[in-house]
Amino acid sequence: MDHDSGPAGGTSQALEALGEEGTALARRIVDETAKKAADLTERTGTAPCLATVLVGEDPASVTYVRMKQNRCRKAGITSRHVPLPADTTTEQLVGTLRDLSTDPGVHGILLQHPIGPHIDERAAFESIAPEKDVDGVTFASFATMSFGLPGFVSCTPGGIVRLLDEYGVDPAGRRAVVVGRSAILGKPAGMLLLARDATVTCCHSRTADLSAAVREADIVVAAVGRPRLIRGQDIKPGAVVIDAGYNAGNVGDVDFDSAVERASLITPVPGGVGPMTIATLLEQTVDAAARQLGM
Repeated sequence: MDHDSGPAGGTSQALEALGEEGTALARRIVDETAKKAADLTERTGTAPCLATVLVGEDPASVTYVRMKQNRCRKAGITSRHVPLPADTTTEQLVGTLRDLSTDPGVHGILLQHPIGPHIDERAAFESIAPEKDVDGVTFASFATMSFGLPGFVSCTPGGIVRLLDEYGVDPAGRRAVVVGRSAILGKPAGMLLLARDATVTCCHSRTADLSAAVREADIVVAAVGRPRLIRGQDIKPGAVVIDAGYNAGNVGDVDFDSAVERASLITPVPGGVGPMTIATLLEQTVDAAARQLGM
């Protein structure tokens, strides 16, 4: 499909195809990852292991961790869950993550976030060994991602780029606007798009006239965590819209009903980006295990 020409052939068909394509791609990645995990286990006698660390009992976080554990099992990855009380201190969390980092039986580490305002999140992330940072949250991972060097990408931005590739959306020469500047979503998404030769503008809560910036975009990545912030009238006709937001009530950062009338392609919430995030996490866990086991 020539995305420069807009939603030729019917928007609804393109949207339906994108939703199916994202789910199908995630399924293929998980299936391929399961095969790699089985082969690695057979050759080394050791199954890849992902450790998940959860501070407190936030219902959404508990659900996310449980879902990731289930996906691990289906992919032949051992899941080790480390629950910590809500009053865990930064020092205690850092100690737990460092212990996991030096444990040869653990190949990947996921710290479920958010972790509470009383904890220094960056200190916690930096206590994860780079070779086990399968969620792509450390300084080391951001640097390797930015310079195109071997390492781990942040899972959601990595999944977004894979989805664009799968659907034939080439960012080269296009204007991309990323709305959101978090260290694990907005900023790395911008760097990955820049590496694909897009002209990238990063917007945020203090951007003056956000609507004007979005209207110039051929590719919009919404990752700010504000429900329906991006409206249909803000979307350039024929633009590709990636909604990486997730808010209460299964609502994204894009007003889907109005944006669908102008976008050539748009990801739904829920679904869309979510399955790609988990698929990328599992794939990177098996890759981490293979490296650590010398394969």
